[in-house]
Amino acid sequence: MLFFQLFYTFLLIGAFTFGGGYSMIALIQNEVVVHHQWLTAAEFTDLLAVSQMTPGPVGINTATYAGYTAVLNAGYPQWAAVGGSLLASFSVIIIPVALMFLVGTWLLRHKDHPRVAAVMRTLRLAVIGLIAAAALSLLGRESFGSFGLNKQFIVSVLIFAAVFILSWRYKKSPILLIVASGLVGLLVYSIG
Repeated sequence: MLFFQLFYTFLLIGAFTFGGGYSMIALIQNEVVVHHQWLTAAEFTDLLAVSQMTPGPVGINTATYAGYTAVLNAGYPQWAAVGGSLLASFSVIIIPVALMFLVGTWLLRHKDHPRVAAVMRTLRLAVIGLIAAAALSLLGRESFGSFGLNKQFIVSVLIFAAVFILSWRYKKSPILLIVASGLVGLLVYSIG
């Protein structure tokens, strides 16, 4: 039953996600954390961090890790969890790949049509909303620790602010920022 639910859930996520992997994150989180409760919010935050650091599209990486963790958390053996990751990955891409082949040619021919342009503008706004929802969902206790004047919260806020400013204002490389943040976290938390 879990494998059917994984297939169906990620099939729907793939079918209704527009705008790439980051817009997919809010849908995945809603399904795996809130609706099905396959993962905790803390597990999802960790999973998302690993998904962003792993090469490849973040949406597919998140689906892969979510499928693996959901099956593992349900008490299945590790080999079955690998099957869950493959199933979630396949399910999330099957409809977009099929639509890309079916609609891609037509869309390229009609992209300048006023109605098509209006739909694309509307979809861009929806994608921005989904990415903002994903970002806001990460601004919780799982990412920053307990709110207050404690070491984890202060370090988390400082790293967040530095990365935000360096990324947005100074256009620094996300790869550089991820590596630097990891090194700062390693240094700060290994000192004690």
